[in-house]
Amino acid sequence: MKIKLLAASSIAALALVSSAVAQDKSTTAPAPAQTTAASEKMDLKDTWRSSKLIGLDIYNRADEKIGDINEILLDHTGKVKAVVIGVGGFLGMGEHDVAVSMDKLKFMEEPHKSAKADRADSKATTGSSTAPARRETTNDWKPDHAVMDATKDQLKAMPQFKYSSYN
Repeated sequence: MKIKLLAASSIAALALVSSAVAQDKSTTAPAPAQTTAASEKMDLKDTWRSSKLIGLDIYNRADEKIGDINEILLDHTGKVKAVVIGVGGFLGMGEHDVAVSMDKLKFMEEPHKSAKADRADSKATTGSSTAPARRETTNDWKPDHAVMDATKDQLKAMPQFKYSSYN
């Protein structure tokens, strides 16, 4: 009998407490959240996607292709710490990876001379006009190529970047 009485009183107490909590929440309704910050569109004009920079060709001042971007390394704050450039090799085999700081690269929006020449050759053979020499103003989220003050031999002479060296 004592167990039934204890169970009944526990259920009654629980019902009273839960209804009191429910009333307390309903009387103090939370203020509507500020949606202006969430609904404002970020200004992302003139930005590039890092995924589009991977594979970007890098040329030297003599317009020789010296490599391409294999990786972008960020520090803990999200700032670009280094860019890993693949130099030499064929289809990724025998490639020499080097890490350089981002400030060593100058990103170019205009197409590289070889791309311009390819379009001119295409125009001459087809007799029709192709894309203009200067890229349109539409944002395709990447530059055309990068330029670096170095030769392929200078990059190959740099210490090879290996992920295992930094673990």
